[in-house]
Amino acid sequence: MSAWKSVNWQWENATAGAVAGLATVAFSHPLDVVRTRFQVSDGRTSNLPAYKNTSQALWTIARTEGLRGLYAGFYPAVLGSTISWSLYFFFYSKAKQRYLKGKQELTPVLHLASAAEAGALVCFCTNPLWLVKTRLQLQTPLHQTRPYSGLYDAVKTILREEGWTALYRGLVPGLFLVTHGAIQFTAYEELRKAVIDFRSEESEEEFSGVELLNTIDYAMLGASSKLAAILVTYPFQVIRSRLQQRPSKAGIPIYMDSWHAIKETARFEGLRGFYKGITANLLKNVPAASITFVVYENVLNMLKLARRND
Repeated sequence: MSAWKSVNWQWENATAGAVAGLATVAFSHPLDVVRTRFQVSDGRTSNLPAYKNTSQALWTIARTEGLRGLYAGFYPAVLGSTISWSLYFFFYSKAKQRYLKGKQELTPVLHLASAAEAGALVCFCTNPLWLVKTRLQLQTPLHQTRPYSGLYDAVKTILREEGWTALYRGLVPGLFLVTHGAIQFTAYEELRKAVIDFRSEESEEEFSGVELLNTIDYAMLGASSKLAAILVTYPFQVIRSRLQQRPSKAGIPIYMDSWHAIKETARFEGLRGFYKGITANLLKNVPAASITFVVYENVLNMLKLARRND
């Protein structure tokens, strides 16, 4: 593959990833708000209402805060998701190409390494956006401190009151969450390969991998790989959300660091505390993963077709 084709391929992946990320967050944001509020609800935070379950939380937020409450933090979520998916697919495809040199195909370990590398790079780039998103989602009518008016005001206030390092609170569990993407993409690649191999053996005709898969296949593969990743890595999401909460009026964080958050959660809530909000998370992310991979694969196929026709 020539250098020009290599760069073209990487940017096609980045474009497909950006479009997929935008479609995903627009569909699922209200559930993301509910998930975040459940995650930080440890029984000791006074500025959050008590919700019984996901449906009651959605209804309560809609009734008391309106559409604005259901889409709190939407702008940093859109920006963060679009940038994250774009960079993720770009770095992921670039890593795969590098590891593929001199090999017929990548092993599961190299798929894992590619996904982990991409996830770590994205984490460093986007942590400030996820912190702002979390804080905007946690603003309720019960807040005593002056609420952030939006993305720009949040960043400006955080820099003024807490310093630039506050924008990287939750980075450590965020880096551990790299395993989420690694597990998801490894599962997706291996399941995709298994389906293609199975259908190739069943069919007597010659087909490419693309021709053997359809939209339903991409949706099922995306959902299955996402479910596996969520079950393994969800506790890291809870710890990150708790670390990213806005400090008290005195400027003291509710949790000082990752280890403090883990100890306090285990002490007061047990294992259940590490899986708070997982119902909303599953409802949000399993269908969203299906949408993401359906959009990604179809946009990527369209870009490949357009390039071949040039």
